[in-house]
Amino acid sequence: MKYFSLIFCCCIFFVLDSCSQRFASPDSAYIRDNYFKKEVNITMRDGVKLFTSIYIPKDTTQQYPILMQRTPYSVGPYGEDNYKQRLGPNHLFVREKYIFVYQDVRGRYMSEGQFQEMTPAIDNKKDNTQVDESSDTYDTIDWLLKNIHHNNGKVGLYGISYPGFYATASLPNAHPAIKAVSPQAPVTDEFDGDDANHRGAFFLMDNFSFENFFDAPRTGPRMRNPPVNPTLEINDVYDFYLKMGALHHFNDSFYNNKAKIWNEYLAHPTKDAYWQARNIRPHLTHIKPATLVVGGWFDAEDMFGALNTYKAIEQQNPVNDNHLIMGPWTHGAWERNKWDHFAGYNFGGDLNAKFQQTEFDFFNYYLKGKGKFNVGKATVFVTGSNLWKTFKAWPPKGLQTQKWYLNKDHELLLAKGKIYGEDTYISDPSNPVPYIDKRSDDRINEYMAADQSFAAKRPDVLYYESDVLGKDITLIGPVMANIYASISGTDADFIVKVIDVLPDENETQQLVRAEVLRGKFRNSFEKPEPFVPNQPTLVKLELNDVAHTFLKGHKIMIQIQSSWFPLVDRNPQQFLNIPTAKDEDFKKETITILHDEAYPSYFEAGSMDLK
Repeated sequence: MKYFSLIFCCCIFFVLDSCSQRFASPDSAYIRDNYFKKEVNITMRDGVKLFTSIYIPKDTTQQYPILMQRTPYSVGPYGEDNYKQRLGPNHLFVREKYIFVYQDVRGRYMSEGQFQEMTPAIDNKKDNTQVDESSDTYDTIDWLLKNIHHNNGKVGLYGISYPGFYATASLPNAHPAIKAVSPQAPVTDEFDGDDANHRGAFFLMDNFSFENFFDAPRTGPRMRNPPVNPTLEINDVYDFYLKMGALHHFNDSFYNNKAKIWNEYLAHPTKDAYWQARNIRPHLTHIKPATLVVGGWFDAEDMFGALNTYKAIEQQNPVNDNHLIMGPWTHGAWERNKWDHFAGYNFGGDLNAKFQQTEFDFFNYYLKGKGKFNVGKATVFVTGSNLWKTFKAWPPKGLQTQKWYLNKDHELLLAKGKIYGEDTYISDPSNPVPYIDKRSDDRINEYMAADQSFAAKRPDVLYYESDVLGKDITLIGPVMANIYASISGTDADFIVKVIDVLPDENETQQLVRAEVLRGKFRNSFEKPEPFVPNQPTLVKLELNDVAHTFLKGHKIMIQIQSSWFPLVDRNPQQFLNIPTAKDEDFKKETITILHDEAYPSYFEAGSMDLK
């Protein structure tokens, strides 16, 4: 596998600077002509020095706000004579002129210190030895305000993915100079829904490839980050991960205990203190800066992070200036030059010019006092109908409730009727359901919206389809699956998909939303429970929010399966510690989905009429 290519195309965390270098260089000469570049090591309160690259306007006739990104992905190119090709979140910023600041976070690239995965926040620090990302941001800003001339005393932060986490982490106990923060696709809760795990299920392919790029040991500052294992080569992900077998083989064969974060992930297979400390949401209280949270409906990495960062700020700060924008983007795609389609979706025109202007207006208004920022609380693109809608809350208030019932003969009832029977399939870990009907050497983002017809044809995938719709149905907000299952073993995964069946010649089954739950976590992520074999058990799975219109003439489909490979690691289908499972522990399992009057399996979601 070409590990850098894989990370650029599908990495778990979006490398913003790599993306920006890709698209533009018309600004390169302008940046050199109009900005000085300064590189400094800023001392934190505990004595650790963080490498910081600063671009300062040469025009000294006015004062400028500071716009900062903190990153684990390198602030390069290094050297005061080597300039970035683009400054700021998008191309509009460089000519507006800000003091642009980029910082290698603690323990990464040219900064000193020890790196921590998703650095735990410390709300009440007792002394200068207790540091976190909030304090590092605070100390950096304090130095900048005192040492960089012609600043106007106002600071903004932004970042996508892991840099989005660092933007979020600036908010607790924020420096008073911080006036505007935009966490975009921010990593937020890596056990519940972001990157490492979804609902307790380990995202194998993404994590293994990413940690090879990210997790090599280091002894001090360095300009380049080598792979953990430079010999790693993957030609076909499905074949590679299946032949590798149980999880312990990945360390035995490739990492040899050199990948610290990989080891941490597998050492904490429940939502214990390790994961709880790395959930930033409980710390998002007393937030004073204006916030603009951005996410994408087709973000394979951190859709959960965007939605739930916004919700946490709303719920924990009765008075706030908090905004959400959710569009039909993949991870970070809102900063591309153009975005008018994805997979089988066409959006009726480019969406990015409008968003980038909104992002520009946000920072200009709060940091320079220029122009207006009239964006509502939640601005959401509704796929299917291709409409931008603005709401006073997200999810909106006063939604109607949709309940869809599974029934015999692959039927999905959109209103309660007589329901019968059950359906059974055999889940075989040696023949897991692929996540997409394509072969590749890395993850394909398209799986978030791909045709699911290939899965419906398999005997280990159940499907339920509605009649042709006589009117539009628009789902808004989270979707809750309530499934009664009886399994022959003691654990199973449940993958649930909501699908829009198009009235084209192929009856394309266009994926709208899908999510996985590791069954033993059905009642608690902290305290897993085995299933009682062959006993009907309620499994509740909340899918990430949707904003989608199923148009008149379409059909709605639900699919249920128990593997999603190699996106999700295989479940041995026994109640045991999966990271230490042996190859012989993986067993076939019979899974029955019940849908009768005693055990009604149904889906519940909010809906609204857009007209």
